[in-house]
Amino acid sequence: MLRSLARRGVQHALPVLVAVTLLAGCGGEVTPSPSAAGSTEPACADRNPLRNLYFGDLHVHTIYSFDAYVWDTRTTPDQAYEFARGTPLQLPPFDANGNGTREVQIDRPLDFTAVTDHSEFLGEIETCMTPDSPTYNSANCQLLRSGNLSGYANLGFQMTAPTPHRLKDICGSDGSICLAALMPVWTHMQAAAAAANDPCHFTSFVAYEYSRSPNGSTRHRNVIFRNEHVIVPVSAFEESTPQGLWQELKHMCLDAGTGCDLLVIPHNSNESNGRMFQIEYPGAVTDDDKKAQAEFRASMEPLVEIYQHKGDSECMNGLSGIVGATDEQCDFEKRRTAPFPDCGDGTGTLGAVDGGCVSRLDFVRGALLAGLQQEDLIGANPYRLGFVGDTDTHNGTPGFTNERTFVGHQGANDASPSVLLGANIHLGPGALTGVWAEQNSRDSLFDALRRKETFATSGTRISARAFGGWSFPANLCGDAHFLQTAYAEGVPMGSILPPRPAGSAAPTLAISALRDPGTADQLGTPLQRIQVIKGWVVNGEAHQQVYDVAGNAQNAASVDLTTCAPQGPGADALCTVWTDPDFEPAQRAFYYVRVLENPSCRWSTWLCNRLPSDQQPPACSDPTVPKTIQERAWTSPIWYEPAT
Repeated sequence: MLRSLARRGVQHALPVLVAVTLLAGCGGEVTPSPSAAGSTEPACADRNPLRNLYFGDLHVHTIYSFDAYVWDTRTTPDQAYEFARGTPLQLPPFDANGNGTREVQIDRPLDFTAVTDHSEFLGEIETCMTPDSPTYNSANCQLLRSGNLSGYANLGFQMTAPTPHRLKDICGSDGSICLAALMPVWTHMQAAAAAANDPCHFTSFVAYEYSRSPNGSTRHRNVIFRNEHVIVPVSAFEESTPQGLWQELKHMCLDAGTGCDLLVIPHNSNESNGRMFQIEYPGAVTDDDKKAQAEFRASMEPLVEIYQHKGDSECMNGLSGIVGATDEQCDFEKRRTAPFPDCGDGTGTLGAVDGGCVSRLDFVRGALLAGLQQEDLIGANPYRLGFVGDTDTHNGTPGFTNERTFVGHQGANDASPSVLLGANIHLGPGALTGVWAEQNSRDSLFDALRRKETFATSGTRISARAFGGWSFPANLCGDAHFLQTAYAEGVPMGSILPPRPAGSAAPTLAISALRDPGTADQLGTPLQRIQVIKGWVVNGEAHQQVYDVAGNAQNAASVDLTTCAPQGPGADALCTVWTDPDFEPAQRAFYYVRVLENPSCRWSTWLCNRLPSDQQPPACSDPTVPKTIQERAWTSPIWYEPAT
């Protein structure tokens, strides 16, 4: 059935030199990466072979997502794209005339966005919203329209079931009612993206979310298409395993000869009970079989969502299987906090509802280390992952990440301060993706995503850049040709280091970062420091180490918790050339960069400060609820491979 349907169908004064080099404002030649064959995209006036920085959000839900619909979100894909470009939006709860009672607006427009509604129930929501649908009056449709949580649960359970099935009272005995209803919804999503796409000014991607949660463990993925050549979404009803999803996407899209191209981005591994990056090679008999599967996975999933409104998926302290000192920054914005059982080398259940065990493989750093271990064992790395960050908003509000103005991301479900500061205190505004690309267009951005020249932020607009090489000059940060040298003598983040030249000492990183300039109403926060996180494997054992390489961790910066005014010194820009002091040529390794701002008020502090003292819930005085946050950016890794 699925395959037959597919056939149918204002700025601070920054240090000038660093600012110029970071933003690629000087001349020079670097060969741009090739874009899709046959591309007819125009060359933009600001096209830059040294690449410009663009911010976006690749994880956005609207009215067509079943959970957003149950939470009274009525934002359409068209409105979500308009919001990303600066248009205000009204959110629930609604007044007697059906108008939203909360108006929100992004502080700065985005450069790109993808609407990623859940593929599993696109037809179901349309059927239940359409009065002349043959199953409009079915029991489950009535439950959905009433907002009854059992209606939400009845659908959601199918994503967790051993064998997902469509509900017969909504979709008919063979599912055909929902499959037919899916097509106009998918057409609308494509049309909304097409209408919003404005080459050189704003890029929209056709996309969706695949939402499989076996045994309540999140294994969700966003599927992002390069252009208008797309296929009907492959959902958990057609393919219930990641391997099946990748194979079907390859067959229907990549191998179809239609110009269809895509990439897959796993997210919320922090809810997966060790399952998202579980080491598994179904049906493999030999190491060559495993290697082929690992290489295929890496080709389909070049990126991972490291942060979003449901918390941080970078790392967690105290889990087994990784050797190294405690990394204090791994306590940042966690969905769950101890005590909880450690999965060890096993897996658990119910992570999507904060249940079961927690695994090192629930976090990106653990997955990167597992990738090195697998490459030692079978000769291929399934987890050579670049980093993105998104909101996962269920309000249709892409890029709405300002801590000061956060109003929740779950429609009427978290519209009141008592809920936000109660059951949802562990949530947050979410993240942004930074992309270094030649221009703002689908092909250029998609190519940058695929080559992993990307970074994630915790919602701030820090700009971060990292290059790896063997012979960067120590004074590169003061060189007007920083970028030309970095590209000519090294590789950008997301890449494998070139082979080690004879006599070379150790991998060297050239790293630069600029603070978020903020807006006229709210200046960005100064930078505190830059860190390099290294991971490596010795005799099969995973190791980690964190190096402070620029800035000052002891700068005594703070924030006035009453006014949220920042206090103390910080940097507008940081730049360094750092060489690994502990390099061992025989050990494969990865390096990624973490840029930290000075402390600033967390969203919950901003909200508590606005409430009268007699209306402040317990969270406002709870010492376990962080009052501040250190916003940050994470660059995609750079990998070192020993000579063979």
